[in-house]
Amino acid sequence: MVRRATKIVATLGPASSDPALLEKMIRAGVNVVRLNFSHGKAQDHIDRARLVREAAQRAGREVAIMADLQGPKIRVGKFAEGKVMLENGAKFILDASRTELGDLQGVGLDYKELPRDVKPGDLLLLNDGLIVLTVERVQGEQVHTVVKIGGELSNNKGINKQGGGLTAPALTGKDMEDIKTAMAFQADYLAVSFPKNATDMEMARQLANVAGAEFKHKPGLIAKIERAEAIPHLEEILRASDGIMVARGDLAVEVGNAAVPALQKRMIKLAREFDKVVITATQMMESMITNPVPTRAEVSDVANAVLDGTDAVMLSAETAAGKYPLETVEEMAKICAAAEAAETVELDADFTGQTFTRIDQTIAMGALFTAHHLGAKAIVALTESGSTALWMSRHRIHIPIYALTTKQASQRRMALYRNVRPLLMDTSADRDTALAQAESHLKSRGIVEPGDVYAITCGMPMGSPGGTNMLQICRVA
Repeated sequence: MVRRATKIVATLGPASSDPALLEKMIRAGVNVVRLNFSHGKAQDHIDRARLVREAAQRAGREVAIMADLQGPKIRVGKFAEGKVMLENGAKFILDASRTELGDLQGVGLDYKELPRDVKPGDLLLLNDGLIVLTVERVQGEQVHTVVKIGGELSNNKGINKQGGGLTAPALTGKDMEDIKTAMAFQADYLAVSFPKNATDMEMARQLANVAGAEFKHKPGLIAKIERAEAIPHLEEILRASDGIMVARGDLAVEVGNAAVPALQKRMIKLAREFDKVVITATQMMESMITNPVPTRAEVSDVANAVLDGTDAVMLSAETAAGKYPLETVEEMAKICAAAEAAETVELDADFTGQTFTRIDQTIAMGALFTAHHLGAKAIVALTESGSTALWMSRHRIHIPIYALTTKQASQRRMALYRNVRPLLMDTSADRDTALAQAESHLKSRGIVEPGDVYAITCGMPMGSPGGTNMLQICRVA
């Protein structure tokens, strides 16, 4: 496996559900498996989660599972023929009251609030922006439009409004049930679709914590930034979440393709400043759904996200339904490793003008600084919650961070953190014994050998979360 800091999120689907193939994908570099709750029933997701856990165990790696909620269905209904061909200049009616199947004149709506959300002159973008309709007038439950850019429109395609402004709530009744399902198999991360503000994320957290209480489980929350309205509220959304996903598909449709690259850079930078994780998603290796090699543009896209500092890059249809799921993961791992090799480390600049008020955070920064200047082989964090490893991972350093934890839930959650290799280790409550155990753990895995220098952090007394207060520099005997 290529050694790299950036993590890979792969979506599970029909193309990757074979247990032997999934095991190979995990060995090739998948760190997080995404379960898309837009498809399948509750039992399907429970079965898939078990499939992932078993494949990870056989591969000898721990991966995180991310349950991705569907969110509101802002879609057209179905057509009698399955699809229609819309011509430029034609009239077309989106009708919230329509019960019969659609035709060339119009179609029903899954999203019944549309007539209240639009006004004459608004542009509606269907099927990821491939079809553009101009709203002419709203009559009761009917939205009368003129086709500005035509094309083939098929069943249940998505609707966006240019500039945003659709009022659909982020969490639907289905999502609330899906949260219970995700907590039943202890999903490590919950991705919330279409949040507009911090309140959406706080509500999701409350529901997840209640549903997870009987399992003593609290997932990490990822806000998918895909609405124009979310952009002005980025900071409050970040504070209410554990991370964000740069969901470039719907976002591009609402704000325009040209605005997305700069927004992506801003979101990655902001997430790192807020000590949150960030996933870059959508069409990263799209051509590999049907081709065995990526395009040069896709290689650049993945590499640029890595150079911007993303924690993870995500594959959707490429691994869920594509012809080459394993090859896609292998290619992505190579691109990440090559981009990281070209990165410059500017730790000193990172710390200029910084003040740290917490002892544990100061220790984490001290470990980075010292290891960097000493040329240490590894940085080791004995951590219960994983927060020390998270802080360390917010800064670029070419020294791997090994997070040793006694908690499997922490190990899985840290699978998403950039440059962090989480390992499960039962440690002694006695500090000196724990430090000796940590070194022997690293030696047995071939991470350090005699003569190597490494930095290690831990807390006294051992095992209390948030208690990291000690940094030691060690030379392996």
